[in-house]
Amino acid sequence: MHRRLWRATKDWGVTLVLAAAVFHGAGQLRAPELPEQAPDFELPVLDGEPVQLADLRGASVVLNFWAPWCGPCRAEVPQFNRFARTHPEVTVLGVATDGSESSLRTARKRLDIEYPVVLADQSTVSAYGVTTLPTTVIVDTEGRVVNAHTGMLTLPQLALMVP
Repeated sequence: MHRRLWRATKDWGVTLVLAAAVFHGAGQLRAPELPEQAPDFELPVLDGEPVQLADLRGASVVLNFWAPWCGPCRAEVPQFNRFARTHPEVTVLGVATDGSESSLRTARKRLDIEYPVVLADQSTVSAYGVTTLPTTVIVDTEGRVVNAHTGMLTLPQLALMVP
């Protein structure tokens, strides 16, 4: 009995690991083609001063392109909140691709987003090749794109993507 239970548990564990690898790989394959150097931008922050990507050099940056109407975007907010809390050395930005300032403030409050939300313009969305949400781009301390993923991310996936 114990042997069958152990074998079933092991089989399920292997299946879950393989499924996670497939989903992560699919997200990597769907990610946009980006230049080696991250396109610079200056975007307004909800209730704050504008942020320019070039000013963040020296720290890794997570750019999470999202919109309030996107279900997977909303579902991954707790993962990004936890990541931002446990990795204060990494700058996490929620890059809102759609919505008015008012609707984004409401969404930020309702979703309890703890990291800064910036308002993307169409040129930034185009420069990053974002056509599907959510899309997450990782920029290293030198301003280079080191990783990109399209689709929902889990906390372990996100932690593995950031240098």
